[in-house]
Amino acid sequence: MRTRLTPFAKLLIVIVVAAGLFFGYRMLTNSGAIDGFTGNDPDTTEQKEESPKNDQSPADFEPQDFTYTPPAPQNGTLKGVVELGAAGFNSFIVEIGDNKNWSLKKAEWGNSLVYDGLASGKDITQGLKQYIADMLDYGVSGRDIHFVVSSGAAKVETTQKIIDGIESLGYVVNTVTPEKEAQLALRAALPDAYRDKAFVVDIGSGNTKISWMDGGKVTGLETYGSKYYVDNADPSEVYLDVRSKAAKVPSSKTQTCFIIGGVPFQLAKEVRQGEERYTVLKAPGAYEVEGAKEKAGINIYNAIADVTGCRQFVFDWDANFTIGFLLTL
Repeated sequence: MRTRLTPFAKLLIVIVVAAGLFFGYRMLTNSGAIDGFTGNDPDTTEQKEESPKNDQSPADFEPQDFTYTPPAPQNGTLKGVVELGAAGFNSFIVEIGDNKNWSLKKAEWGNSLVYDGLASGKDITQGLKQYIADMLDYGVSGRDIHFVVSSGAAKVETTQKIIDGIESLGYVVNTVTPEKEAQLALRAALPDAYRDKAFVVDIGSGNTKISWMDGGKVTGLETYGSKYYVDNADPSEVYLDVRSKAAKVPSSKTQTCFIIGGVPFQLAKEVRQGEERYTVLKAPGAYEVEGAKEKAGINIYNAIADVTGCRQFVFDWDANFTIGFLLTL
């Protein structure tokens, strides 16, 4: 004789089955058997542990040698450019050939302290007159002297005073965006022989530009500069931002990096041999850091080296984005 279950008995059975499923599920999740539903997921923990951190040891590697001789300009003309940077007031005289090959004839590195807001209009005007006089004496035509304001300096409040001083002397001031500055840095620093296998980094005080050739076009990205500590930027955040930008460089371009800028200049001074144009930098971890700016620059350099895997960072003693500007005229 078959016994019929009452509605109440059916309800009890449903409750027991549901409770069994619930506690069985809890046992499985607590043991980590179901990934993705618990904060203790081993995969998630591993990813956090592998995330890049600013306080990790700087990259250390054996730099690769570099041998290259740039072609000399043919039927060259002297041209001059004065750069207003975020931490310096510099001038360059170059000889540019019909084939756009070039050579640096003279360079003067000043220190206008623009970024720190210490430059006055009078200081700038006097400095400009001296720069112009020196170029004219060297043989540069007045119409071939140009002025360029870097994208980093354009962010500084006192820059307008300097622009006014330049224009008061009857010259046109050329301002550039970070993207354009990256393109100009690449134009000056990247030899034609390396267009398909290298990228360019310009570590300035106000910003860092990363660029490479993408077909016939230049791709340029901007990130923090080596004076980010002035704005109280977190070094870890800087490291991650630089790393995310440098990660976009195609792997086919990361065999060699041509690097320029203030901090790379200081790093190259330690290992330069004679008057060579190209100096291969040591790995970030091989430098003993001195001062806040160099420490910040090493942080940026380290992020680029870490993510690209590049082991050949070549400092060009002659290249500057303003020379790239002259080459586009």
